[in-house]
Amino acid sequence: MRFRSTGYTPLMLMAQTCALLGFACYAVVLTTLQEEWHLTNLESGLIASAFFFGYMLAVPLATALTDRVDARKVYLIGGISATAGLLGMGLFAYNFWTALFFMAINGAGLAGTYMPGLKILSDRIKSGELTRHIAFYTAFFGIGTGFSYLCSGWILSALGWHYVFGIISLGPFTAFLIVLLLIPPLQHEKWKGSVKIRLHDIFPVDKWKLVLQDKKASGFIFGYTAHSLELFASRSWLVAFFAFCTAVSGESFFLAATTLAGVINFFGVPSSILGNEIALRVGRQKWVCIVMCTSAVLGISLALSTGHSWWLIVALAIGHAIFIMADSATLTAGLVISAQENIKGAAMGLHSLLGFGGGMLGPALFGFVLDISGSRTSQVAWVWAYVAVVMWGVLFVLYERRNGWVGKEAQ
Repeated sequence: MRFRSTGYTPLMLMAQTCALLGFACYAVVLTTLQEEWHLTNLESGLIASAFFFGYMLAVPLATALTDRVDARKVYLIGGISATAGLLGMGLFAYNFWTALFFMAINGAGLAGTYMPGLKILSDRIKSGELTRHIAFYTAFFGIGTGFSYLCSGWILSALGWHYVFGIISLGPFTAFLIVLLLIPPLQHEKWKGSVKIRLHDIFPVDKWKLVLQDKKASGFIFGYTAHSLELFASRSWLVAFFAFCTAVSGESFFLAATTLAGVINFFGVPSSILGNEIALRVGRQKWVCIVMCTSAVLGISLALSTGHSWWLIVALAIGHAIFIMADSATLTAGLVISAQENIKGAAMGLHSLLGFGGGMLGPALFGFVLDISGSRTSQVAWVWAYVAVVMWGVLFVLYERRNGWVGKEAQ
């Protein structure tokens, strides 16, 4: 089956949605496992962070390979790995250490699908505005994670946490089938003969230095790191936060916490797409600075809202989700456009590596601050935990404005 170049985008959006169905499984079952396995908040956060640790371990190799072979091949391996990690969690995980291992495998699988999926598109789309395809691709991260919350919550309430991981593993396996059966290989393979990957191919330090020397490109990478730290910390702990709000006020939300978290995630999809359109008009760097400062204010306001009416908490949670995602596509598209063509794959690898490095740090940092400031039964602890993850965006803005990054607008 053959498609016009733009016809690949809907297929990759469908595949990405399926591949991301396992993203929020652990966030949904976090409080259940915390009680069953007697975990501290730090341990709970570390299991969430293990997902991003696995991603960080695998993404340098995955992105290095996409510069040498068709990214489609890398994607297929990633889909199988994510499926294996989720099945392992459902069938074999029974404590903190086994959960760390299988969550890392799941994260490594995502590394083989997320950026390689973007590379599949950029290698095949030769007409039109590429940044708009990138904007839709990054925005669909919210659709995949939103469905992940919804489906995981439904399965948890009906069958239990083991089935959450087991059934959801069909998601990345479906993504594997979509790419295998519907995305044809590149007509001209990038690399002839055997592919030899050496250590400096996996960690192309020389190329990364060139990327970081470009202040415009490096700004997008560091911004993505701060963005990811806040985003993934918030997503990992949002269900637990809603449970805390219910316990404090004694007033139930109009939806189950897992369903509500999933619905809120969907707001990030139009936010990311429209954010990219606004950035094209006002300037990418300027838009990133506005969004990060607004997101920080909304995140702290959300933490302070416990004990108030559910409609206020939900409104602030939606506002925070919107502004967390409003610069997501802008940061990734800005990096893709500004990176030099000969090191674009390495630039995307570093972007993803540092971004998900922030994602690895965020959930654990959030849990650690909860532990040291009063545990998850204290409102003050939740406020400090949110401050600990939103402040990095503000620090990034202050630093980059001082260094003139905002003046280096992408053309």
